[in-house]
Formats: sequence, C-alpha cells, structure tokens
Amino acid sequence: MFQIHANTSIAMSPKSPSDSWGPATRALHTGQRRSAEGENSIALYLTSSFAFESPEQARARFADEEPGNIYSRFTNPNLSAFEERMAALEGGEDAVSFASGMAAISSTFLALLSAGDHIVLSRSVFGSIANVARDVLPRMGIEVDLVSLSDLEAWRAAIKPNTKMLFMETPANPTLEMGDIAALAQLAHDNGAILAVDNVFATPVMQQPLALGADLTVHSATKYLDGQGRVLGGAVVGRKDLVRGPIYSYLRNCGPTLSPFNAWVLHKGLETLALRMERHNHSALQIAQALDCHALLSGGKVRYPGLPSHAQHELAKRQMQGFGGLLCLELGDRERAYRFLNALTIAQITANLGDSRTLATHPATTTHAKWKEEARQAAGITQGLVRLSIGLEDVADLQADFEQALEAMAG
Repeated sequence: MFQIHANTSIAMSPKSPSDSWGPATRALHTGQRRSAEGENSIALYLTSSFAFESPEQARARFADEEPGNIYSRFTNPNLSAFEERMAALEGGEDAVSFASGMAAISSTFLALLSAGDHIVLSRSVFGSIANVARDVLPRMGIEVDLVSLSDLEAWRAAIKPNTKMLFMETPANPTLEMGDIAALAQLAHDNGAILAVDNVFATPVMQQPLALGADLTVHSATKYLDGQGRVLGGAVVGRKDLVRGPIYSYLRNCGPTLSPFNAWVLHKGLETLALRMERHNHSALQIAQALDCHALLSGGKVRYPGLPSHAQHELAKRQMQGFGGLLCLELGDRERAYRFLNALTIAQITANLGDSRTLATHPATTTHAKWKEEARQAAGITQGLVRLSIGLEDVADLQADFEQALEAMAG
C-alpha cells in the first residue's frame, strides 16, 4: 500500500489514512500538509529553494539521510501532497509528479529503458505517445513494436528476450478499445518485463491497474484529475523501487517538474474526483444508450464500453467500476463529422478531455494528425470518428444537442 513521505518542516494532518477507506475518503484525507498557521486547506509553497538550519542538515538531506525539502525541482510540499494523494487513490507504494502527462510517460520510458532494450506498445494510444515511440526511442537504440491492444496473442508473439516493458492505455484514446490488464501483467512478469498502464480515461476511481497486477500507472493529470481544464500535470504511480528509484532520479536530474501552483490545483481537484466521475459516467452511459438507438447511428456506430455492442464489454464490466465519460461516434467520413461538430451548440471543440464541460474533437485531424493514414486506419481512427468527452451539464440538454447536430449533419 502507499507510503507517506515524512517532512520535518511541515506538519502532517492528524488523520491517519486507512486501507479500508474508499476513494472519496482517500482523496479528502490523504496527502495533507499543515504549517504552524494551522490552515485547513493546504497552503501554496511558491519557493524555488528551502533553507537549512545548519550545513550539517543540508549535507544530510543531500545525502538522503534526513527527509525534508531541498529544491523545488524535486522536493516541494505541494508536489509531495499531490503525490501522496495519487498513491493513496491508485493503491501504489509511491508516486512522482511531472509537468504534464507526456512528461510523465516519456520520463518513464527514458528512466527505465536503455539502448538495446525492447518495448511492446499498444497501437491504440494517444498520438504523442506513438510519436515518441516512432521518433525518439529508436534514436536512443530502443526497439519498439506496436500491437493490437485487445489481441493477447499479438502481445505474446511480440515478446523478445530483451523486452523490458509492455505499455498500454485502456480504455484507449480515442477508440475506447480495451486491453486485459491482468492477462498482460502476467505475460509481462512471465517474461521478466514490467507492465505500465495509462489510466487517464478511467482514473483511479473507475479502474485500479495496480490491483490487477500492473507495475506502474501513468496519468495526464490535465484531464479528469484536475477536471476543469485549468492546468497541466502528470503522475506516475506504482512500485517504490521503480518510482522512487530511476523515475524520481530522472525527474531530479532532468527537471520535467510540476509547478507548485499546478500541484496545489490538482491536489484540490482530486477531492471531487469520485463525485465528478460518478456524474460523467452516468451521463455518458445514458447518452450512449440513447444515441445507440438513433436511426443515423444504427449498426454499432456508437463506441462506449458500457454498451453490449462494444467488443470488450464483458472485459470492461470485469475490469472497471464504471465505464467512464468518453464515447465515440462513427459518422462515416470527414465531411459528415465536420458538419456534426459545427452544428453543436453546447459541446466545445477542443482536443482536451475530462473537463467539467462537454468537449468534442476530430482525432484524425487533431490528436492523431501526425500519424500516417494507414497507421490511423490500423488503430481504428477513421476520418468519420468523433470523440465526445461528456461533461457535467444537464444530460437532457446534451442529448438534445447531439440529436440536433445529427439531424443537421444528415440535413
């Protein structure tokens, strides 16, 4: 279970976290910091460095003999509080925060992989992850193979003697394809590799990859963890030997650091995560069911893990505690997709997701625009695909907006 990092200069909350607490309680009562002023909500620690009581104390902290803050590139109370709260929510031994989700993911690759190593990566991932795998890792002598997320035999066939990591995102961006975390964790461990899971779509509230055997989870905290589209951030959670070892060392020396202000915002955002995800999930399921019955979307053109028509629906029921707030529509071609998007009156067109407001995007020409067309087709990212991130608006208003946009598209 997660571990608390002691801090000699900042008093901890008097509440002790319990392993029996649910996610909402963990998000409210873990990762607390309280100064001598006794504030109930954590203060902002906007400082680049920290003073030492003596040169002996400075030496001890730099030698890792004494806990405490040193320099905000790698130690700051706001970052530590956010990290402890993330570890508590994911059920991990430790966590490290980063400036963005991609900083967290690329740092994980670069901290744990060396020249001559091999990584097997799901083909269905966020566009920038695939770009790093295509353009960055091979230049560093790291072999990369892409496989279908849901095809366990393809993962098995891709394993080599030098395979060090399996990396997946489930549900996948943007197709909402699912991967079997427990099966892939077993496959990784049987071959001396680790499994890292991008848990951004489900969040710790709706999916617990570490409990299913994964070694690491990674997050773009920019999405649901903040939940209001305010700041960038990222996190890696999991085994202490990996997180507080090479990954933390990479952060400390290379500096892809989360700012204290952003950490403060994210720390507070986590306090409402369980409540927000319940609403996102409820609304997305209701809208997916309604649109699945729409005459213009017949024949499985609505992609959502909570629908029986989803290819991995049974896996989603077994692996998740809710189906999330993302759904996709297959509208046939780019012209129809654009007509639908341009007709929306509530949903905003942006490449972000996980906001309190409903967002819509056309992945083929935005988040995955740098991919070759054949790669997009192989991943199921067609020109007619529209991704919807369902927000916290009244669900009846959203449903009416989508229905009128469909009529305008068909117009």
